[in-house]
Amino acid sequence: MRAWLIETNSDGFNALRLGDAERPIPGPSELLIRVAAVGINRADLLQVKGLYPPPPGTNPKIPGLEYAGVVEAVGSGVQHRRVGDRVMGLVPGAAYAEYVTVQEREAIPVPEGMALTSAAAIPEAFMTAYRAIFIEGDLKPGQACLIQPVSSGVGLAGAQLVHALGGTAIGSSRSEEKLAQAQGLAAGIVDGRDDFVEAVKQATGGEGVAVVFDMLGGGGRMNQTLECVRNDGRVIIIGLMSGREDQVDFGHVLRRRLTLRAFTMRSQPLEERIRIAQRFIDELLPLFERGRLRPDIAAVHPFSDAPGAHAVMASNSHCGKLILDISQ
Repeated sequence: MRAWLIETNSDGFNALRLGDAERPIPGPSELLIRVAAVGINRADLLQVKGLYPPPPGTNPKIPGLEYAGVVEAVGSGVQHRRVGDRVMGLVPGAAYAEYVTVQEREAIPVPEGMALTSAAAIPEAFMTAYRAIFIEGDLKPGQACLIQPVSSGVGLAGAQLVHALGGTAIGSSRSEEKLAQAQGLAAGIVDGRDDFVEAVKQATGGEGVAVVFDMLGGGGRMNQTLECVRNDGRVIIIGLMSGREDQVDFGHVLRRRLTLRAFTMRSQPLEERIRIAQRFIDELLPLFERGRLRPDIAAVHPFSDAPGAHAVMASNSHCGKLILDISQ
């Protein structure tokens, strides 16, 4: 099968090369998926650079965390999926290929009428945002959530989710133009121009937000982020776009009983991945089917142009998800 492989060049740097890989064989409880489209994530770029290896047991040479496609074959113990079903979902890696195997209970049905290139933009963004804001952050209807930056694929999904589930979404971005593209946003903050702590206070009547959904991390920003949170609030960290290190006033955290949590979707065990997928099917899939949620797509690239799509992501010039279409 065709697949994008991570190889080391003569200069010592890693790069992607389109080549051949062995087609995977599904186990008893697994599905073989003929992949139609792949969502691109920053983790893919880090894996190519050798900075974010996949979990043990996953092919380290093929990147890719999310897919949409059609069930090609099923294992002997599969009960709930059939050949021909259209499905989408997350995998620990190896999605940049024509075929991938997944545990049947991780596979999520694609909403009827939705193109597979659109479906490929859903799993990582919406499942990550839902887990961060509503499971780890425990956001309730009527509460406010700060999403930074809201212009990423995950951030855009978070804004939609907060709005659809009865919360108030406040988002930050370095681009006013990108802020305008965020659906469901009650207030937008332009980083580098606005006083974002003051803007959050104004948007929440001086109280602060119940949850911060943070993809920026350190780099001198965390203390300001903490000032945006109300007493007993939560900061959920899933990325380090601004830096890995910071100085934090933990007295501030103690006095106001704040909670800091962090996670990655990729490293979680199979049982947790299944639990999140099942919650998605029960709670979010109906919202897609009714049109209350929709994927935000910046561009669809042909499968042959994966390096070009990676360059677009690295430039931060896009707003929304970048997709690889394997039919092209």
